[in-house]
Amino acid sequence: MRASTRREFVAGPAGKIECAVDEPEGRASQNIALVAHPHPLHGGTLDNKVAQTLARAFVELGYTAWRPNFRGVGASEGRHDEGRGEVDDLAAVLAHTEAKQPVLAGFSFGAAVQTNLAQRMTPERMVLVGLAVRHLESMPVPADTIVIHGEQDTTVPLADVLDWARPLDLPVVVVPGADHFFHRRLVILRAIVQNSWQRKAEQP
Repeated sequence: MRASTRREFVAGPAGKIECAVDEPEGRASQNIALVAHPHPLHGGTLDNKVAQTLARAFVELGYTAWRPNFRGVGASEGRHDEGRGEVDDLAAVLAHTEAKQPVLAGFSFGAAVQTNLAQRMTPERMVLVGLAVRHLESMPVPADTIVIHGEQDTTVPLADVLDWARPLDLPVVVVPGADHFFHRRLVILRAIVQNSWQRKAEQP
């Protein structure tokens, strides 16, 4: 957690939602990146290292990054709802930020929840890391979505993500040697996201 990270509470459908908010150089940005954490029943919180890495990547790109705790996690009220109410939680945070076209990013369970939220809106872009296709239905996403997966992921095998991505003609960035939690690969993860943003910005 960065020293400049602030905690904010947002009214949600199951009660208050605890959020960590990071801003570029201490200034609020109208460009919002919403980052969703992994499965709450397996220790997932907004403090997860992959979620923090995604938030940091977007702050360095000039976004204000919001990392909510899903219902029943940390100081967020309510109870786990197997991915259904969690979509509503993310939608409530976005409504609070008044973001017009946010970036949707997530890790594992959080990535799968984001694919469902994207059915309700048009995000600027999406970043899905370790997408938990085995644990929650993952919906089709825009063609420019960045999908990143670890070669040695035993929690969500790479083959399962490829089976999901293949009908969508969606590329998957594979990090050699990385496990589900990207141990010792977080710098690479952040670079993949930022380099992709830079390449898109340079396109005519």
